[in-house]
Amino acid sequence: MSAPLLITFDRVWKSYGSGEARVHALAGVDLAIRRGEFVAIMGPSGSGKSTAMNIIGCLDTPTAGTYRFMGVDAGRLDRNRRALLRNLYVGFVFQGYNLLPRTTAAENVELPLIYRGVSARERRDRAMQALAQVGLVGREHHTPAELSGGQQQRVAIARAIVTKPTLLVADEPTGNLDTARTHEIMELLTRLNAELGLTIVMVTHEADVADYAERTVRFLDGHVASDTAKAEAA
Repeated sequence: MSAPLLITFDRVWKSYGSGEARVHALAGVDLAIRRGEFVAIMGPSGSGKSTAMNIIGCLDTPTAGTYRFMGVDAGRLDRNRRALLRNLYVGFVFQGYNLLPRTTAAENVELPLIYRGVSARERRDRAMQALAQVGLVGREHHTPAELSGGQQQRVAIARAIVTKPTLLVADEPTGNLDTARTHEIMELLTRLNAELGLTIVMVTHEADVADYAERTVRFLDGHVASDTAKAEAA
């Protein structure tokens, strides 16, 4: 039995500007992603992949068409309700880690829980658990400057999963890493997808990184140019 749909684009358009200067970043995109999938999004600069990612993560809304997340028409929500949906159910990982430099790994991971009003003791327990999940036992009290790039990205992943999100959105998560650290991070994301049932949507320009996903969606000129499952490509 197929997993339920988590993400649905129904003829989604995203346009900027007006008149002759109007640009269509997305032009009638249809896309469906089920719970538990690991999907890579690829495409050249200006293809629409980043715009699609922003809509998927409830950071932006369509100009036309419908975007449903967890059955909710997210495009019709006001900014506050969309932010609530995003904060409750979406975790983000970025190329640049976005860690606070003067705080420890554990304190960085605790941040989303502070915004939720979680007690100090529960915050610390959950942060330690998340850091253990990403293989950073013993590094909890190190600052970012005391960690390698790969370890900093692990902290960022721990921060993204500490709230137990339904969806993890990863934007070029290995863009600042060497080959060895890239494979370590991708193996970690693959494990979290399998063990936690975490849905992952990852934007990348690297084919070997996309190969870790079970499905690759390629954008071109605001359209889905191809949508291929790993089994089909094999």
